[in-house]
Amino acid sequence: MPHAHTHASPALRRYAWGFLAYSIAVILWGTIVRATGSGAGCGDHWPLCNGTVVQRAASMETMIEFTHRLTSGLSLIGVLALAVWSFRATARGHLARHMAALAVLFMVVEAILGALLVLLGLTAQSTSPLRAPYLALHLTNTLLLIAALSLTAHFLGRDEACFSGRVKVVAPWATLAGVLVLMVVAVTGSLAALGDTLFPAATITTALRQDFTATSNWLLRWRWTHPTVALMAAAFLLWMLLKALDDTRQRRLAYFILALLLLEYGLGALNVALLAPVWMQVAHLLAADVLWVALVILAARMTVVRREA
Repeated sequence: MPHAHTHASPALRRYAWGFLAYSIAVILWGTIVRATGSGAGCGDHWPLCNGTVVQRAASMETMIEFTHRLTSGLSLIGVLALAVWSFRATARGHLARHMAALAVLFMVVEAILGALLVLLGLTAQSTSPLRAPYLALHLTNTLLLIAALSLTAHFLGRDEACFSGRVKVVAPWATLAGVLVLMVVAVTGSLAALGDTLFPAATITTALRQDFTATSNWLLRWRWTHPTVALMAAAFLLWMLLKALDDTRQRRLAYFILALLLLEYGLGALNVALLAPVWMQVAHLLAADVLWVALVILAARMTVVRREA
C-alpha cells in the first residue's frame, strides 16, 4: 500500500485539527445560548429565525441564537468537506475514513436534535420533564461527535497502525467502561448546569439548601451526582495515566491530561463557589472538552496498536 496514502498531507491534517477546534467553539456558543436563556430567541421557527433569514432590530437573545444556528450550519458543510477530503486522500480501510464517516453521521444527528429542541419548545426557561433526558441524549451525541473528529485528526497523522485490517484493540472492555464513565460525568454535569440556569440561587448557602430540600426540583436534588461521579471517574483516569507514564511515548500527553484534570476539578469547585456565572460555565466546559479530546487520543494511542504479522 503506498506510503502516500498512509500519512495524509499536512494541509488535510491541519484542516482536521482546525475543524475540531471550530466545532468545540460552536459547542461553547451553544452553552452561552442555554446559560443566557436565548434558546427561544428565534421563536419556534426552524431552520429560519423568527420566520425570516435576515434579522432586523433583533434582540440580544435572537442574535445569540441566530449566530449559533449559522455556525452550526457551517459545521455541517465543514464535516462533509472533511469526509470527502479524507476519502480522497487515503486508501481503502484507513481508520480516518471510518471516523470521518461517523463524524458526518453524528453531525446530522446533532442537527436533528437541535431542530427538535426548538420545535418541541425545550429551550429558554422550559421546565418540561422531557428537557433533562433530551439534554442528556443531545450531549451524548455531542461527545461522540467530538470523539469522531478527534480520532479522524489523530489517525490522519499516524504513520502506522491506521488500517482496519492491520490493527488490534488492547483491553477494549476496560477502555469502553472508562469512556462510558466519563460520558456519565459529562451528562450529570450538563444536568447540574441546567438546574443552575432554571433555578439560580443568590448565595452559596441557598444553593446548598436547595440540594437537600425535599420540595426542590429534582435537578437540584440530584446536583450532587456530578461531583460524586467525577470523583469515581478519577479512579479510571489514574489507572490510564499510570499506564501511560510507563510508556515514554505517551508520557507528555499523560502529564498534559493530569494538568487538565487538576484544572477541571479546580474550575468545577470555582463554578460552584461563584454560583455558575455564564463565563465560568463556558470556561469549565472548554476545559472539559479539551480533556475529553486528550483522553480519546490517549486511549487510541494505547489501545489501537499494530497487529503483529
